[in-house]
Amino acid sequence: MNRNASAVWKGNPHDGAGTLTTESGVLSKTQYAFRTPFPEGIGTNPYELMAASFSGCFAMALARELILAGLSPERISATATATLKELRDDWTISHIQLDVQAKVPGSTQDQFIVAALAAKTTCPIARVLNTTISMTASLDGEQDRDGDNPATPLFADPVRL
Repeated sequence: MNRNASAVWKGNPHDGAGTLTTESGVLSKTQYAFRTPFPEGIGTNPYELMAASFSGCFAMALARELILAGLSPERISATATATLKELRDDWTISHIQLDVQAKVPGSTQDQFIVAALAAKTTCPIARVLNTTISMTASLDGEQDRDGDNPATPLFADPVRL
């Protein structure tokens, strides 16, 4: 399976702007630039798109892992925050924070964490990223024996993929 997108850029990296178009048509001459928002219209930047791609890919991978574990997710919410830093006169995504909440009837927190860890390594977007990815994950509507359901940090020290 191949998917394609195209970009047209005009100007210098910091003050210029461009347009993005995807094969599906979801993006059609969509404005993008290093800095957003645009004075007129709406736009994005590649880093926001990377966060969106990763959160969407992860949510699908987690749904797959939960199904493989015999569970049926009702809802998965994943938010990826990409941190962009200037290193040695160049910009890089230095870290991605992934925050996940899900409603999975019948799942324990342990089952959910196992599925979330598996999804973090099987998501195709995660495998292509060369950055530190940390994650928190919690279940909605399921409580532990103490009656609470805090977001559980999955990694005390971020794991490099």
